[in-house]
Amino acid sequence: MVTPSSFTIRRVNQSSKFGKFTSFCSLRQSLLITLWLSLFIVLFIWQKNVFDGLLIFRTRGGIMEIPRLRPVVFNLTDFGGVGDGKTVNTKAFERAILEISKLKNGGGGGQLNVLDGYWLTAPFNLTSHMTLFLAQNAVILAIQDEKYWPLMPPLPSYGFGREHPGPRYGSLIHGQNLTDVTITGHNGTIDGQGKSWWDKFRQKRLNHTRGPLVQIMWSSDIRFSNITLQNSPFWTLHPYDCKNVFITNVTILAPVVGAPNTDGIDPDSCENMVIEDCYISTGDDGVAIKSGWDQYGINYAKPSTNILIKNVVIRSMVSAGVSIGSEMSGGVSNVRVENLHVWSSRRGVRIKTSLGRGGYVRNITYHNITFDTLRVGIVIKTDYNEHPDERYNHKAVPVIEDISFTGIYGHGVRVPVRINGSLEIPVKNVVFRDMSVGITYKKKHIFQCAFVHGRVIGSVFPSPCENLDRYDEQNQLIRRSAMHNITNIDYDF
Repeated sequence: MVTPSSFTIRRVNQSSKFGKFTSFCSLRQSLLITLWLSLFIVLFIWQKNVFDGLLIFRTRGGIMEIPRLRPVVFNLTDFGGVGDGKTVNTKAFERAILEISKLKNGGGGGQLNVLDGYWLTAPFNLTSHMTLFLAQNAVILAIQDEKYWPLMPPLPSYGFGREHPGPRYGSLIHGQNLTDVTITGHNGTIDGQGKSWWDKFRQKRLNHTRGPLVQIMWSSDIRFSNITLQNSPFWTLHPYDCKNVFITNVTILAPVVGAPNTDGIDPDSCENMVIEDCYISTGDDGVAIKSGWDQYGINYAKPSTNILIKNVVIRSMVSAGVSIGSEMSGGVSNVRVENLHVWSSRRGVRIKTSLGRGGYVRNITYHNITFDTLRVGIVIKTDYNEHPDERYNHKAVPVIEDISFTGIYGHGVRVPVRINGSLEIPVKNVVFRDMSVGITYKKKHIFQCAFVHGRVIGSVFPSPCENLDRYDEQNQLIRRSAMHNITNIDYDF
């Protein structure tokens, strides 16, 4: 029999146990909350440190903060700069860069920030150990009147000038004999305002070769990243005889028609260079690798070598996505182009040269290339007969050899391949493997060849020309061609 007192005792015991249980739960919950808050604080501090050290795209109140990338930092406004699109800021740039040049090299150099605004300027020169940083809405505007553009001697590997004999215009942003220079930002813009130059060029109103937008010469350890370059008067970004050049996350723009010779990036007699994660849409070649012109390039004897082009999207309705030459007289070797997408363009990738160039193009690798709506996909041309003068050596024969194409895909291509070697300049050791390019014209000669020696490994579409040896997927010979020198080049379509 359960008495009221025993029932009360039982309830008290149960309440005591429940209280102990709730106390235990509260303690456990408190410990969990404390642990969670501790982890949150640790993660917050770690994230902040990582962001401060690595990220440059932080924002505060919707405005991207400019990171400190050098020990000493200046703003262009510190030197009288006015970003109203009307005031000429050449003196401000010159004073700021002079101040950076006075810093001790061992101290890490200086940084010049160009804040939001429109900063009109004539050409100016950079200095070593400096970073030029463009804020998100910063636009450096080139002054259009050519009388403000200095004249410079012709490039030594080009002779008397690329467009006119004699001096040439300098670039908007220029540098010579520099080391450790960076141009970067929050995708700010350098605008060459090139239309007046293009119009005067077509009207033959210029007496000197137009200048590039950015030209760095005889320099090393140069970096371009996170900027937009647009509307260059001539070639856009021209590293000349430089070593260790890195170009990443750069956008280059010009009208795809009506903007003559606005190449995107022109590595010229450069060694150890990377072009990566870029978008280029211009009025000429997206990338054009060069090394001098005829006898002047032969005598200068500085090749372009060890160049990687990776993860790049290009549009070129006038010329080609990636070209080598035609000015290649100092030689071009060890070039790798991979993960390239060329769209709505005249040509995809091209090698161009001629008798009189001399030099060589060798050890060139194209891997994972996509063509989207092109007239011609792959071009090798050996009769590109432009010369600086009549004193070139007609017996200077270029060598083209060891060219490989692997993983070539696409659709809407009129002529997938056109390799136009010649008796004097045969194209040697060309290899095709894993190729499937959809065509727009189902004609017989869409894989065009002349004076070509090489091989096809495995499956290739469209059907390759008879000039090439055939191998299976295991690289075993199936059929050796006896017709390397036959031609089926057809420029009518």
